[in-house]
Amino acid sequence: MNQAIQFPDRENWDETRQAVCFPVMVSGFQLTCAITKNALCQRFGEGEPLTVFRANRWDLEDLAQALIEAHKEDDQGWVWLS
Repeated sequence: MNQAIQFPDRENWDETRQAVCFPVMVSGFQLTCAITKNALCQRFGEGEPLTVFRANRWDLEDLAQALIEAHKEDDQGWVWLS
C-alpha cells in the first residue's frame, strides 16, 4: 500500500449528490472521493448505499487510489468513482 495515500473510515451518505462520499489523505492533504448510488448498484448490486460501500471498501479504495495516482480530480478537487 502507498503510505502517502490513506483512507480514514469516515464515509457518509450525501443526499444532495446521491453519493457515498469519503475522505482520503494524500501526502497530508485531504481530498474527497465519491461514488453515486447508481454506480454502486451497477458494480455490486442493489442495497443500502453505505452498506454496499462498506462491504466493498477494499475494491473501492483500490479504484480511488488508481484515480488519484492518475490525477483524475475534477475542478472542485473531488475524485468520482464510476
